Amino acid sequence: MNPLTRKLRNNYWHLLCHRQEIRDSGDFIRFDWLGEEVVVFNDNGSVIAFNNLCPHRGARIFLKDFGNQPFLCAYHGWSYKNGQLCVPKSQFSSTTDFSSVTLNLLEIDWCGDFLFASISPKFSLAAQLGEVTPLVEAISHSIFDRYDFNRYSYDCNFVIAVENALEPLHVPFVHSSSLGLLKLEHDTDIFSGVNSTCYFSIGDTRTIKHLLGLKKYFSTDFQYEGYMSIYLFPFTMLSSTFGYSYSLQNFFPTNDENNTNFTSRLLTSKLSKLSDRNIIEPLFHSTSKINRQVFDEDHLICKRVSLASWSVERPPFVTRFEERIVHFRKICKSELIVDD
Repeated sequence: MNPLTRKLRNNYWHLLCHRQEIRDSGDFIRFDWLGEEVVVFNDNGSVIAFNNLCPHRGARIFLKDFGNQPFLCAYHGWSYKNGQLCVPKSQFSSTTDFSSVTLNLLEIDWCGDFLFASISPKFSLAAQLGEVTPLVEAISHSIFDRYDFNRYSYDCNFVIAVENALEPLHVPFVHSSSLGLLKLEHDTDIFSGVNSTCYFSIGDTRTIKHLLGLKKYFSTDFQYEGYMSIYLFPFTMLSSTFGYSYSLQNFFPTNDENNTNFTSRLLTSKLSKLSDRNIIEPLFHSTSKINRQVFDEDHLICKRVSLASWSVERPPFVTRFEERIVHFRKICKSELIVDD
């Protein structure tokens, strides 16, 4: 395992899901990172994140990407409920001591309604998020439901995928028939510790008029009337157009340096009236379709980029649209020179 990648996975907090995605008992979401799996599970109202292996013989508990089912090992019937691991005692001697048998739990914390998890965080979630905390929290309170779930492998290293997501320079060339139709105009980059946020105005007047006309249908705690992209170091992006929905993207590394576990979800914002859902449905459908197209286009271009071209050093030629990449590499470089 690459030392830098291992440190980034183990020592940082990672945004895994929104509370609405695991609102019912038995709800779960599964993720793959560095050859291991982590599952977020609603245990009768109590949320846990754990290594997806039964402590008995290592069988995987959850196989699907997400869903709702009891925590039950299909191999030998071990289960977990109400914070307790339930072992079929009849399978063992009456003197067997189970006091040390537990799930391999991750640490979890919340920022508003967003759940973060970490294996061994080197600082608190609040310290990692820093000044971006109020923004992330406000967004979390504006979300009502998950509309789309999209997952597949990117044929590139996660650093290539992340850097592609960090810069808008490629948009007119790679996304000419999707994101490029918004005619985004770069406004400003804001850096908050290891994180960064980029704000864009929408240059297409027809799109602006349409989006403004939809505002009456939504009731949100936060709205940016443009395009916004938040990077939560090291593996997560949160982006939105006009705050009507949010795309939550994870670029989790794998043991194969030329592969990334990509997951995106479209999280819809709260409506003023639930009865307006049918009116807004075409917007959510269109947004999910365009998002999938954008990510497919990103994947295709990232496949062209050789990992041999990447380093923690500042790129030799940097435009004003690539300062977030410079910032990303600077943080990665600092991680390499700091001892565990």
